[in-house]
This record gives sequence, structure tokens and C-alpha cells, in this order.
Amino acid sequence: MEKCRASGSHAVERICRRGCGACSRGRFALTAEQSWIDLKQQLKLTIQDRIDYGSSLSDEQLLELIEAEVFTRSMENFISAGRKHKLVRDIFDSFRGLDVIQSLVEDKEITEIMINSHERIFIEKHGQMIQTDLAFESREKLEDTIQAIVGKVNRIVNESSPVVDARLTDGSRVHVVLPPIALDGPTMTIRKFPAHPLSMRDLIAMQAISEEAAQWLIRLVKAKYNVFISGGTGSGKTTFLNALAQHIPPDERVVTIEDSAELQIRGIPNVVRLETRNANTEGKGEISIRELIRASLRMRPNRIVVGEVRGAEALDMLQAMNTGHDGSLSTGHANSTTDMLSRLETMVLSGAQLPLDVVRKQMASAIDVMVHLQRLRDRSRRVTEISEVAGIVQGEVVLNPLYRFEEQGDQREGPIIGGLVPTGNEQRQLAKLHMSGLL
Repeated sequence: MEKCRASGSHAVERICRRGCGACSRGRFALTAEQSWIDLKQQLKLTIQDRIDYGSSLSDEQLLELIEAEVFTRSMENFISAGRKHKLVRDIFDSFRGLDVIQSLVEDKEITEIMINSHERIFIEKHGQMIQTDLAFESREKLEDTIQAIVGKVNRIVNESSPVVDARLTDGSRVHVVLPPIALDGPTMTIRKFPAHPLSMRDLIAMQAISEEAAQWLIRLVKAKYNVFISGGTGSGKTTFLNALAQHIPPDERVVTIEDSAELQIRGIPNVVRLETRNANTEGKGEISIRELIRASLRMRPNRIVVGEVRGAEALDMLQAMNTGHDGSLSTGHANSTTDMLSRLETMVLSGAQLPLDVVRKQMASAIDVMVHLQRLRDRSRRVTEISEVAGIVQGEVVLNPLYRFEEQGDQREGPIIGGLVPTGNEQRQLAKLHMSGLL
């Protein structure tokens, strides 16, 4: 291996910046990772110098400019066709895309992207957690990417307001935490959703729910039962809510309310989508889910769909369900249906000084059915319980379990075999089915 006369370094270890011509594979040797990074950086700087920021450059024009510069360099020193294609793609993404994670966002098999710092990027693919070999050039580059994402949805994130929810143009959910809250540097988590939302038929095929239970839930949605979906993080609540919402009759008016818009309700022309807004740098202008629920009541909705309740807005949601907006849907974080009831009580009481028995009566009269999802040990997402809210007995909200997940066999490894089975309990609340003519 030949050394560079000027620097004394080996060409395969780094790019010779002196241009002396002595390096064994030329000034832009690509055999080492650092060489590849340096080459991309040099090309980016050259292209930046050639961009006229006084005029708007289309994506096609920028791509042509990058391709021309890469091909010019490849004529000076050999770069393989595959490397040239990757160079063009990486440099374009650094200008107009999401830099090193653009390819991850476009990979349909990846469901989650977790950026712990600019040098540590993990993904979830086929249910497996994998650390990638990708890294941002610097902490500043990651911060620039974060600001580009939140800026597109009119959100603000900085040291004084270091936590924010946002979304990508494809609907993927983004959660950002900045220092000083994040100790190791900026972090970003991207939850991806399929371009075409899963239908109930897809969920049946994936064994997330049984055919019988799915058809029963579809009838309840059509009959305007209020359905609440609970589950842990990553259990598939939003996906299931989307699938259920596809069965809302198309002649109804639906208002959706979310922290960051991710629902994709298809087949219903009369849909109004509302999204919360964070406070500005002066601490003003915040619009919460609670305010949006109140505003939605003046929009003449047939149904209100609240993406997720986390706090005091639970009371407004329950009151909306109790004031003529039957058929409403919502989700919340919990470990079971009974745990979800306890959490709803806590949420309501956090925003209103009400007697506990009044809160429970509100819950029992507002929610008709509770569906619980879990992510099982084989990483599959399944509906594990469907219960009817049967009323109040001795001051407690009573659930009538109708379906429960039962595992078959005692296998410790491999895919879990099992499914939802009827408990044998009969549904008690049948009035809405009768009124809708579905019974």
C-alpha cells in the first residue's frame, strides 16, 4: 500500500486532501468508511456553492445538478455504478429529504425508527429491534432534520419547549425530545403507518381478530355503539380504530380529533379532521384536544373520533358520547379493560372536581363496548378481550366479557397459536341494534 507523500497516510485509510497524485487509488479513494463520508461532504459543499439561493430550484433540477457533479468526479477517479447511484441519492436526501433516514422511511417493512442520538439509530422490522449502521454527519445535522420535520406541520421545538409531536407527509407519527431533557442529544421516534390503512379483513387474515368477533364489532359500529379501544404502546390501537372507522355509514358526518393527525378514514366524504396546536415561543396559542372536542360539538357531527385520550379531555369525550353523538370511537393506553376504566376515572378527576360515583355513571352511560389489544411475546398484535359495559353495580362499573383470547398448547417459542373465543355471556345492551334494524 502506497503512502501519500504530503500527509504520510495510507490512501485506503483516508482521503488524501493534498492532491499530490501519489495515493494508490487516487484522491477520492472509497475503500474506507471515512473516505466515503469525506467524499459525500466534499460533493455537498461543491453543490451548495453552485446553488443559486435567489431562485427556486425544483427537485428535478437539483437532482440533475447532483448527478452532473457525481459523474464529473467519477471521470477523475473511478466510482462504481452502484456507488454513484447511492451518492446521488444520499446527497439529494441531505438537501430535500430526511438525510440518512430517508431510505428507512421509504422502507415499507420498517414499522418504527428510533433515533437515540445522531450516531445511534435503531429500527423495528418484522417485529425485531435492529441497530443500523447509519449515522447523521453530526448532531447539528440531526437537529436540522428535526426542525425541518416539525416546521412543516407548524410546530415548534427548542430548549424551552423540548418535547413535541409531529408527523411526516405520509402520515407517520413523529415524537421529538431535545436536550436538556434528552441527556445524550436530540432523540426522535417515528411510528410508520401503511400507505393503505389495514382493513378489518386484513386484520382477520393476520389473526389479530376472529371473523366472528370482527363481524359483530362491525355491526355495532353501524348501529352507533360507542366503542373504546385500549392497549399498550405499539399494540395497534390506531390501526384497529382506523379499520373500525371504515364501517361508519358513508352518509354520516364525522369529526376526527388528534394530537398529530394519523387517522386515514376512507369512503366517508363528510369528514372534518382537527389537530391540536402547541403553544408558540411566547407560551400562547395552544389549542388542546379538550378545546377541539368542545368546538366539534358545534360542527353538527354524527360521530366524533378522538385519536387518543390522555388527560382531562376524557370528561369532554364522555359528555360528547352522552349528548347525542352515538357511534363515537376513541383509544387510550392501559394494560387491560378494567385498568382502562380506572385510568379514565383518573383522567376525568384530573380536570374536574366531581364525585367518583358521578364519574362512573358518566362512563357507564357513555361507553358501550371496550376492546383491548396486546402485543404478545411473539410480537404479534392481537385483540385479547372484548367486553360490554353492563352498567353500575354497588357503585362500580361492571363489564360483561364477551370474547377473550385463549392460547392453544404450551409452546414457549415460535408463533403463538390461539384466538378470540366467545365467553358464553350474552350481550345485554341490544336497544341500538334493534333501533338500527340490525337485530
